[in-house]
Amino acid sequence: MSSYIGRFAPSPTGPLHLGSLYTALASFLDARHYQGTWLLRIEDLDPPREEAGATEKIIETLQAHHLHWDNAVVLQSQRSERYETVLANLADTGHSFFCTCSRKQLAAYPQGYPGFCRHHQTQPANGNSAAIRLKTDGAQQTFIDLLQGQQQLPKRPDGLTNDFVIKRKDQLYAYQLAVVVDDIDQGVNVVVRGNDILDSTFKQGYLYHALEHTPPTYLHLPVIAAPDGQKLSKQNHAPAIDNNQGLDNIRQALTLLNQPMPPTHLNLPDTLLFSIEHWDRQYLSRDAWLTTADNVSG
Repeated sequence: MSSYIGRFAPSPTGPLHLGSLYTALASFLDARHYQGTWLLRIEDLDPPREEAGATEKIIETLQAHHLHWDNAVVLQSQRSERYETVLANLADTGHSFFCTCSRKQLAAYPQGYPGFCRHHQTQPANGNSAAIRLKTDGAQQTFIDLLQGQQQLPKRPDGLTNDFVIKRKDQLYAYQLAVVVDDIDQGVNVVVRGNDILDSTFKQGYLYHALEHTPPTYLHLPVIAAPDGQKLSKQNHAPAIDNNQGLDNIRQALTLLNQPMPPTHLNLPDTLLFSIEHWDRQYLSRDAWLTTADNVSG
């Protein structure tokens, strides 16, 4: 493999919580252990869901925990021109189509897209808003996850496709498009992220194929839940990380990652150096979920 390039790519819907710090730390340690580059990208493509000041808070939290990234921070909100270029390329090569289907129409087809609009190569003349979908082929999507092993997309019922939205009706770029274009442009070849978006990997695989690029290697971590079983997330009001407790936060995240625990006398920078040296993917849990009450080291 060429030189390792990884990334952490949070959405600014709120400050980082323990679950997002755990993911950031895993991505950081994996990259640094393999002498790789670690990038920071802010996925600020959905203004209605974003919280004012969240980008600055995310950056402050990473800095407070000494998770220092390489190169400049990339903001997806500044990359619209690039996404439009890729959309035009996909249209020119027959890989996309305009879709006017409503949610009500598609609700009857939960297992796939019925292909109603596959012949629409131009925007509706009546002025109706339209999404843009990627036209997927019949190839079976499979990949080997570094932690979860062999993954295969379930076969769709006859008459249904895996076609998915890459630009929304409200003219916002879909996550799947932006993340693939950005990872290609940044040279990202290893992605460490949460198991809750493992299924997105199949859609992204179709995009990589359409754009004639090789997908990264993936490692999907267990999702962190609160003791009551709810996923730690900004939507579920997970408490923000306390930047004044950096060492304790890192040690808690290391426990969830089942990594060797650094000696207690080490300060935060030396704790990270120890953890970079002793990082081992084999110790990671393969469970789908972990709770903040878990100490998987026993």
